[in-house]
Amino acid sequence: MARKTKSADPVEDNASAQRLSDVAYDRILEALFDRKVQAGAFVSQGELSELVDVPVAPLRDALRVLEAEGILTIHPRSGIQFVRPGLELTRSTYQFRSIIEKAAIRIFAEQGDETLVIAMLERHLQLMMAIGTEGLGAAELVEMEALEQMLHNAVIGVFRNPLIDSSYRRMHNYLRLLRLDRKLTAPVALRTLKEHVEIIEACRARNADKAELALDAHFQAAMSRNLGLI
Repeated sequence: MARKTKSADPVEDNASAQRLSDVAYDRILEALFDRKVQAGAFVSQGELSELVDVPVAPLRDALRVLEAEGILTIHPRSGIQFVRPGLELTRSTYQFRSIIEKAAIRIFAEQGDETLVIAMLERHLQLMMAIGTEGLGAAELVEMEALEQMLHNAVIGVFRNPLIDSSYRRMHNYLRLLRLDRKLTAPVALRTLKEHVEIIEACRARNADKAELALDAHFQAAMSRNLGLI
């Protein structure tokens, strides 16, 4: 039986390395969001490589991307320091969201698919009822995150712009960072869902001005919640 030899094709090898760097990117973020690495932590490349089970070379490629995205800082010959959420990151994240989504919500309110709008409204109301009667359990938390992404991705999707889509996905990583230390209680969840409902109802009524005002109020309240002000 012929022995399988290592590929001598540099294009194939580069593609394989690229796939490993993508794996490393996803696993580093997963480790951070699952609190296997704490926000603000300082770790060596070797420790991180072992934790995410990816070789050092593709790990370095992923780290450079994450540094460019502001998730961590690489200290040469020293280690990697993950960002610790604070006032500046919170302010910058919500400023970015506000600029992008306030423009998008007007289009969505006027042109968004009515079937989608109604489906979002019904799911929000069902979850509010479930939390009100059963409390905030694991299933409700999963649905809460699903509805968060469903609403905001639908709004951003009206642009049909891949550059905006990729930027928004990176911004979502910052949001997840900001929420790491946040304790979500039933009253906070219900308040957030009510804010979503006000946005959705304005869109269903095709009222762009009211939808923009509701979105802005939601972002102001969400930023205050993340800062622990309310």
